[in-house]
Amino acid sequence: MHWAYEIAEKLIRKFPEKEVYTCASGISPSGHVHIGNFREVVTTYFVVKALQSYGKRTRFIFSWDDYDRLRKIPADVDSGLAQYIGMPYADVPSPEAGKSYASYFETEFEETLQQFHIYPEYINQNREYRSGRYNELIKIALLKRKEIYDILQRFKTSKPIQEEREAFFPISCYCHKCNKDFTSILSFDEEWGKIYYSCECGFHGSQSLKEQHAMKLNWKVDWAMRWSLEDVVFEPGGRDHSSATGSYNVSKEIARDIFQFEAPEYTAYEFIGIKGTYEKMSSSSGNTITPRELLQVYTPEVILFMFAKYHPSNAFHFSFDEDVLRHFSEYERYCKSYSKITNETIVKSMELAGWERSVRLPGFNHLAGIFPLIGYNNELLLKLLEQADEKYSFKQLIMISRRVSYWIKKWQPERDIKVNSEKNLLYYQHLPLEQKEYISQFVYILKEGTVMTENELMSRLYNICHHEDKKRMKASQRDLFKSIYYLVLNRSSGPRIPLLIAAIGKERLIDLLSFDTCL
Repeated sequence: MHWAYEIAEKLIRKFPEKEVYTCASGISPSGHVHIGNFREVVTTYFVVKALQSYGKRTRFIFSWDDYDRLRKIPADVDSGLAQYIGMPYADVPSPEAGKSYASYFETEFEETLQQFHIYPEYINQNREYRSGRYNELIKIALLKRKEIYDILQRFKTSKPIQEEREAFFPISCYCHKCNKDFTSILSFDEEWGKIYYSCECGFHGSQSLKEQHAMKLNWKVDWAMRWSLEDVVFEPGGRDHSSATGSYNVSKEIARDIFQFEAPEYTAYEFIGIKGTYEKMSSSSGNTITPRELLQVYTPEVILFMFAKYHPSNAFHFSFDEDVLRHFSEYERYCKSYSKITNETIVKSMELAGWERSVRLPGFNHLAGIFPLIGYNNELLLKLLEQADEKYSFKQLIMISRRVSYWIKKWQPERDIKVNSEKNLLYYQHLPLEQKEYISQFVYILKEGTVMTENELMSRLYNICHHEDKKRMKASQRDLFKSIYYLVLNRSSGPRIPLLIAAIGKERLIDLLSFDTCL
């Protein structure tokens, strides 16, 4: 059974009377949201879709942790923002005028999610905290702060210190003067629900739970609090949160003992990497590949399919090398043979990826071989495909051709092939006599001018190398194709011969393959 359906069935068994199954994910807008973060969202998305397939009502919430403090400036963001370190992301100026730091990165990611047809219910934590919605639960945490300290200590190797326990508060305050969290809590008036604090900027102030305030629960307490308030039944988390002493297990106990809520089902997910690099992606370090960048090369369905077919606990890598052709070919093959697929994981992965939305598109590999030859001209490409009896709308063509163009120019410049400007005499001179004869026969076929279908042309081309010895014949055919591509493109492979003829013209091809006058 596919992993998302296993989780869904487990949730249904655990909560058989639940009217709405709330599934959650969340990200801090510390920088560009990368594909490692994206796995959190799609993991939840797939479980939601699985639940819906069983007829269950769902609520898919996505929390923007934009009330977290700015810790450091990402390498790819203007370093002039360093003066705002310590402020909430929601209050830091944007790298782009007209927005906040948080909304800049939030908008970028939300617009990208739309391309995947993923539409969660967004919750901005800065608004929730400032609205006072969490006040009662914050008060509970403050009143039970010593119990929270004891829970936290159970996950540490150091011994508890009584003085530390007495001074412990599970919250941080943003200063009313500088709006930074370089504050120390001095005391808590339980009767009036009032916090007194001092700040490194020299300001002394207080905050009341009866009013809108500028205080935030510490991460592990905050996570548990939100589970209970939103009635979350499922949420994934990165493996860094999933160890025996990690955030999930700590928050699980806080949820149960402090907020009297059973923690949601949890799935740990492994990190996603880019082939060739083994560094963990990080928004703050600037070492990222974003879903938006991935969409420049892959279609949404191919990306979702790759995430769906791997269990969250399995790491995998995206790549921008020749594997792109393999990934597209695999997905295209499954789309064509969907009704015959017997592997349930593949079938469900296709469904979760939204394959039914996949319109018929030109093959990525197919276009990658011919598009550079015609100067990335879409109108000419559409015409050539129509001549080959492959009919697509311009919109369908663009969906793949722009990705092919981007992939070649950005990641695979060696594939930016050109037709040879002159005869490759040196290569021809080193060919065996048999191969030279085959090339001459191919030129003769081209000069005949006989109107042929693609299949008829290819049949005659294969028959040039006819031998009683089948093994020898196949080797000769491979060598002939290789020779043609070298003489025309100076490389060992290229587009199908009929498309090559259509792309560069029969006369040009004849010229590059004719050597009688050169010898």
